[in-house]
Amino acid sequence: MSMESSELHDLSDDADYAASQQQGSASMMRCDSEKRSSSSDHDGAELIYLKDNVAIHPTQFASERISGRLKLTKQDSLLFLSWIPYKGQTSNAKLSEKDRSLYTITAVPFTEVRSIRRHTPALGWQYVIVVLSSGLAFPPLYFYNGGVREFLAIVKQHVFLARSAEDANVFIVNDFQSPLQRTLSSLELPSTLPVASGQSIYPLDGGSSSENQGRTSAGVDNRVSSVSRYGLRKQKSHDPARDLSIHLLEKFSLVTKFARETTTQLFSENNGFGSVDKRWNNQPVHSYPEKLSNIAEEKYHESPHSYPVDEHDEEIPNVVDVPADPLEFNKLSLVWGKPRQPPMGSKEFTAFLDYEGRVVESKALRERVFYGGIEHLLRKEVWPFLLGYHAYDSTYAEREYLRSVKQMEYATLKQQWQSISPEQAKRFTKYRERKGLIDKDVVRTDRSFEYYEGDDNLNVNSMRDILLTYSFYNFDLGYCQGMSDYLSPILFVMEDESEAFWCFVALMERLGPNFNRDQNGMHTQLFALSKLVELLDSPLHEYFKQNDCLNYFFCFRWILIQFKREFEYEKTMQLWEVLWTQYLTEHLHLYVCVAILKRYRSKIMGEQMDFDTLLKFINELSGQIDLDSTIRDAEALCICAGENGAASIPPGTPPSLPLDEGILYPQDDDVL
Repeated sequence: MSMESSELHDLSDDADYAASQQQGSASMMRCDSEKRSSSSDHDGAELIYLKDNVAIHPTQFASERISGRLKLTKQDSLLFLSWIPYKGQTSNAKLSEKDRSLYTITAVPFTEVRSIRRHTPALGWQYVIVVLSSGLAFPPLYFYNGGVREFLAIVKQHVFLARSAEDANVFIVNDFQSPLQRTLSSLELPSTLPVASGQSIYPLDGGSSSENQGRTSAGVDNRVSSVSRYGLRKQKSHDPARDLSIHLLEKFSLVTKFARETTTQLFSENNGFGSVDKRWNNQPVHSYPEKLSNIAEEKYHESPHSYPVDEHDEEIPNVVDVPADPLEFNKLSLVWGKPRQPPMGSKEFTAFLDYEGRVVESKALRERVFYGGIEHLLRKEVWPFLLGYHAYDSTYAEREYLRSVKQMEYATLKQQWQSISPEQAKRFTKYRERKGLIDKDVVRTDRSFEYYEGDDNLNVNSMRDILLTYSFYNFDLGYCQGMSDYLSPILFVMEDESEAFWCFVALMERLGPNFNRDQNGMHTQLFALSKLVELLDSPLHEYFKQNDCLNYFFCFRWILIQFKREFEYEKTMQLWEVLWTQYLTEHLHLYVCVAILKRYRSKIMGEQMDFDTLLKFINELSGQIDLDSTIRDAEALCICAGENGAASIPPGTPPSLPLDEGILYPQDDDVL
């Protein structure tokens, strides 16, 4: 949801609410007779509203819903929200009391509520999603007997409630102060936050456009090691506001702490993933680590290489006993494949080509890049292959012809927005919003890097033009904060606006779903990550489950911008080209997440980190992660997981290409 202080409309302009006022008054009368005798969630509270048969869906199946009672209570002028599940009346006998208590909402004050989103489809059940000031949200509350309008009408009578101009279905609660002040006070953040990959010059901006509803922002800034002729520059002054904006936007990206499966249709039987999930859940989890340990032990005896112990892996004094890692056997580190190699140079790359320029063995080339990377000056030639812009079987002549054709096509696309007159722009809200957001972001992206530093930098202008052109090329997706972070290294490598644009287009074909408004792409990846951790480290997964961390949202930033904030600029490019090879799997980034979590599992479990502590700890890992050892760990885990690992990842999970030719970037208002 946008944090911008935008024009807000009172609910009285909504015909639905006007029609519900009489219903609301009637409800008040009904409740008045009950509130004197009803027991409240806390002492001295006055019952204002009560609604039965309000349900939460732990899964997408209606038969597995948990029904309960929704209450609004008031005490000392504060309004509280509660939802209590019925005891022993759930429609799913498999759900325990512990499961039901997990979803219980107990006396949440509306001072901690940021907004309420309503969903009143013509067909299906009405429901609301309550979003807290922290960015977390409760699971959707389904009104099986209707009554969403009545509920909101009652709320309006006790707190200030206004409709957002950006989305008619979103109602802002207690919007008296600036969004930044309210957010900072609610999160109780420190005045500064650590930045891993260098000092930042990204000032905090109080707003974003409607393009960012339900999306996330992750503009990042990295220190740069020596790359080509652009070396490490003097560090910029530390800007805590930039760090706060990153941290806040990460928090706001957490759509819900509980309802991963509810807010996104990850398990529909139509895509075959539901059957995969059932198959896994029907088998005892403990059997998989045992099997994987056997595989790992076989790999150890087969491999001549041993994985060196990381210098940073020190003995951590644990507050509690930490369960053993199921993949640690005989106290030996995991042993995996080949060690990292020197980057591939131009002469070696030429050996992969025939006399007309075709890549003879694409798999061998991808393997070479996977294990060693690419020398910087060669990236301009190899990256288009890895990204899918150039076909491996294309010739020199065909690639040169494609460049000329695409250059003209890019110029045509660019002309679409360049030809918009000021008078047209006044009547083109979407264009103004996107241009404004892009203009703000490009002057903040990687400006400590020499290629983009300084006033009137032509490369910054090229980045702006590419992103604005892309918003016209892919109008459904448009522009989202975080895209500039993907484009920055591509433009730096390609050094050509048109070529950089088409490489960026190819990358967004894979990663565009990361920025979907419904966040389905991100949720699918987080779900797959949870299954991989369950497979590869069941004690760690169980720990997350017991500490309300099972949504894995603490890994959100890693996945959203593919670890760009975790490593310096050159290391980020090395990691990306490894991921782009899709040599072992197209989802290696998920195994990278598992590898990092396993590296720090003793500290996480030993110190009994809860969600907020874990999120802070993960953020502070920036700049402390060794890339080469992490890639080797990820390779090891991928090999160990094998087919079981592949089966844990839903078909179509980014960066997989879409499964069908339907709408690639859904913008459904009914999804938060």
